[in-house]
Amino acid sequence: MFHSRNPQYRFPTGAVQEGTNVHFKISMSRDLRCSAAALLVDTGGKVERYGMFWCGMNGDHAEWWECDYQPDSAGLRFYWFEVDTWRGRLSLNRTFGGEGILSGKDRWQLTVYSKTYQTPDWLAGGVMYQVFPDRFFRSAQKKKNVPKDRKLHPAWEEEIQWWPDENGEITNKDFFGGDLKGIEEKLDYLQSLGVTCLYLNPIFESHSNHRYDTADYSRVDPLLGDEEDFRSLCRAAEKRGIRVLLDGVFSHTGSDSVYFNREGRYHSVGAYNSRNSPYYSWYHFRRWPDDYECWWNFTTLPNVQEDQEDYLRYITGKNGIVRRWLRAGAAGWRLDVADELPDVFIDALTRAAKEEKPDAVVLGEVWEDASNKCAYGQRRRYLLGGQLDSVMNYPFRDAILGFLTGASASDMMECIMNILENYPPQTTRILMNHIGTHDTERALTVLAGEPVNQRGRQWQSQQKLSPKQRERGLKLLRLASLLQYTLPGVPCLYYGDEAGMEGYRDPFNRRTYPWGREDPALLDWYRTLGEIRRECPALRESGMVPYLAEGDYFAFLRMGHRNKLLVAVNRSAGERELEIPSDWSQIKALLGPSPVNGRIHLGPYGYSLVLSEEDPEKEEA
Repeated sequence: MFHSRNPQYRFPTGAVQEGTNVHFKISMSRDLRCSAAALLVDTGGKVERYGMFWCGMNGDHAEWWECDYQPDSAGLRFYWFEVDTWRGRLSLNRTFGGEGILSGKDRWQLTVYSKTYQTPDWLAGGVMYQVFPDRFFRSAQKKKNVPKDRKLHPAWEEEIQWWPDENGEITNKDFFGGDLKGIEEKLDYLQSLGVTCLYLNPIFESHSNHRYDTADYSRVDPLLGDEEDFRSLCRAAEKRGIRVLLDGVFSHTGSDSVYFNREGRYHSVGAYNSRNSPYYSWYHFRRWPDDYECWWNFTTLPNVQEDQEDYLRYITGKNGIVRRWLRAGAAGWRLDVADELPDVFIDALTRAAKEEKPDAVVLGEVWEDASNKCAYGQRRRYLLGGQLDSVMNYPFRDAILGFLTGASASDMMECIMNILENYPPQTTRILMNHIGTHDTERALTVLAGEPVNQRGRQWQSQQKLSPKQRERGLKLLRLASLLQYTLPGVPCLYYGDEAGMEGYRDPFNRRTYPWGREDPALLDWYRTLGEIRRECPALRESGMVPYLAEGDYFAFLRMGHRNKLLVAVNRSAGERELEIPSDWSQIKALLGPSPVNGRIHLGPYGYSLVLSEEDPEKEEA
């Protein structure tokens, strides 16, 4: 009756630019004796009705009804259809896969984005790499001006501190001394993986190893180096075709900071010290000084009022923090907890970033579908223009790891296709596709380990994959990374996944990189994936065509201008053969066995990446 992803029923499909004419067609059985049909569009509290016209027969037993709809402004629309029949007025609503059904209440989403919405081109087709700075690599550079209360591990291979301190608190105050010079020393290594964008967890002065409790946005943490070290890293990275993305933690600061100064570490007059502090208006005190709003009730993380004029100017002004670090060499910002930042703040930050550096990337931490995300009772407009260029793609992570741990293949395909249908194509092509971050368990542990099931740090600290578990896990990690690197968007590799690191939740997912103890075969695999990213133009685009989602098997197509890719994986110990599209020519296997007689063989935990290249002479003719 209707299929939102099929251009025969809706053209164009997917998100559209404001002012685009969208053509809708529905096919109704003649047995219903339809006398009228209408498209209904909910624009946010107001429902508009558009009459549809009878436009001919669809075979012998159905008839077409059609209409045009032209959204005149950016925003979300939700639509459905009504038909007048001998059974009365019926509602045609959305069901699984974007198809229509004469029951239910689910609507289809139409994302309409601004005409001015553009995203930076340089990230498309590349590879991101996430570094937790304290744990990546420690240079021989002498540390200067490091606070004396820092606990520094003498050996790189030591276990992280997961147990409470003498006060029974988890403080995250043990450091290994990874630094910016250390990252710079490993740029050749990153280049060998095909990395084009380096995403750094917070580097600003803070008094925890994760540095999400900012003490001073204007200074690099002394354990990491100084501003010149950062500038040097950016210059050296640029020579290798790598840009640097910074982590901006702007919804809260640390209590132990220049701005709040609860612990009295700084000479500044913080908001905690005096109501006359220049920073007092940044925070919301219920009863000064000890009762204040804080992030998720952590008193060490006092919330800021992001729309407060002085704070907004400090972060997004002409000489503010956003512009300052872009001038120092950064290529953009990842916004921590973007759903906790008000629109006025994200608007101002993006405007400042784009004015300072037009191709700067602004990427947000959003765990759900960012196109229709609601936060604090408000529908967000991240992907409509003027705000985010991209987001962390948790839905793809959930789909990939879910499928490889037993979830339905069709559910995985549906999750992916929903995102592709709802997101603007310029967003989709630079989505941050990760399968693990500093906030999640290591991918290898998820794929092969026992589920944590709310068990505590004591249990997590003692877990290590058995040889049998690890062998199977590495097979599944190859499948996960192949999907991650070939789905629409940009893969983001969490440091050490390519080396075979394991680990449950924070802090066990943040151990030091095992230099000299990597899995060499896995490293070669990731280098091959990086090379494929470089050489295949189809992976720069945003489109994808489903090919198979059944049982233990999953396959899809990526379509470029002159080449096409078929990606197929088998999550089981079984075997299956898969046909290659009949119109493909110049076929070559990039990964997995070569096709035989137009078919590819998927062995146990097998995979296939098949390329079809058009003949340039044939195309010109």
